Amino acid sequence: MGGMRDNHFDTEVAERYDAGSPEMFAPEVLGPTVEVLAGLAGGGRALELAIGTGRVALPLAERGVEVHGIELSQAMVDQLRAKPGGDRIPVTVGDMTETRVPGEFGLVYLVFNTIGNVTTQDHQVAVFENAAAHLAVGGRFVVEVGVPPLQRLPLGERFVVFDHTPQHVGIDEIDVVTQRAWSHHHTPEGSGTLPYRYVWPAELDLMARIAGLRLESRWADWNRSPFTATSPAHVSTWERIGS
Repeated sequence: MGGMRDNHFDTEVAERYDAGSPEMFAPEVLGPTVEVLAGLAGGGRALELAIGTGRVALPLAERGVEVHGIELSQAMVDQLRAKPGGDRIPVTVGDMTETRVPGEFGLVYLVFNTIGNVTTQDHQVAVFENAAAHLAVGGRFVVEVGVPPLQRLPLGERFVVFDHTPQHVGIDEIDVVTQRAWSHHHTPEGSGTLPYRYVWPAELDLMARIAGLRLESRWADWNRSPFTATSPAHVSTWERIGS
């Protein structure tokens, strides 16, 4: 795909990454996530794309699933390694659009909006193709991602406030022509911006078809709530079909 993508999760970001999203570690969030993934793994190996600091991988491994990971940022891997059990999860440092891990997997998964960190459509397609290349026939690729918030964007406007507390102000800046966006974060400690590309559920389904996958299920969350027109996010699974 023409070189490794930019790494926006360097040492400073990695060191405060977990503290920036404590709600993602809450039992009512993490518990259903791990429960669904463990069931989909079906006793086979699982590969997490953008494994990060191991928020999901570590409890999934504790459930007895053999978890491997791919991660672009060595600094994020260092945070994983510093946690109990983190040294037992094999991680390959590289770009999830093209980095390969030996062997086949029953499950490949990508959580917490991270598909959006891949900021071109071609590279997002490459993520699906790489996931499919790792899957055994009948294996599943799972993506958790938000639905583009365009229903909240007035005609002609570019900015949506998605969080506003004394500790954090979050503003999405959206270009509806290119589907490029920038997530602006302001805290008492400082400010930062993360670029991303929003992607529609139907667009993901087409990417899956290009990669030889077919949609199996789509939920609004990890509790398998029905996905509706007002769902702010979705968890989707695609199955690798035989040749």
